[in-house]
Amino acid sequence: MFIAEKGLEIPVVEVDLSNREQHSEAYQQLNPHRTVPALVFDDGNCLTSSHGIIHYLEHAYPDPPLLGNNPLQRGEIADLDWRIEQEGFLAVGEAFRNRAKSFAKHALPGKTEYAQIPQLVDRGKQRTAGFFTWLDQVLQDREYVAGAEFSVADITAFVTVEFAQWIKQQPSDVHNNLNRWRRAVSDRASAKL
Repeated sequence: MFIAEKGLEIPVVEVDLSNREQHSEAYQQLNPHRTVPALVFDDGNCLTSSHGIIHYLEHAYPDPPLLGNNPLQRGEIADLDWRIEQEGFLAVGEAFRNRAKSFAKHALPGKTEYAQIPQLVDRGKQRTAGFFTWLDQVLQDREYVAGAEFSVADITAFVTVEFAQWIKQQPSDVHNNLNRWRRAVSDRASAKL
């Protein structure tokens, strides 16, 4: 979504996590951390985290700004984005990775094998429900997560809400602000890719 919002054309190669392609020798040559995404440059350099990639793209292609227009706004967006990742995305991931058979030996991302802990599925779902309530409150008087402008915080939140479908959780009818925002973000061209 970040690439599409920037209007960039970057070739994309899908890595099939369910078939463990991130653990293949070929992928490990690019990214020894065995995580996605990775941004590979023509000269062989490689960025191996979403944070590294978005910061590179924001500085290389500043328009439209997705990380903020001034120091305070940048700080607020970074703060919200971090909170969304910690309390939302990781909660969904906790439930998903501790339930999905394809992650039986990799309940955490990366090269180290960690066994699943089935009890974390319920905790992840509880955390996800709390995240929906928090995000609904954040969006009470805002068009977008960080205010009037679409930002990376909206991308992270949207991806998190959509990812929650994999653990059979969705915002409920009481999350009016969240549902309004979700419909608006769903209508963006970048959400349709």
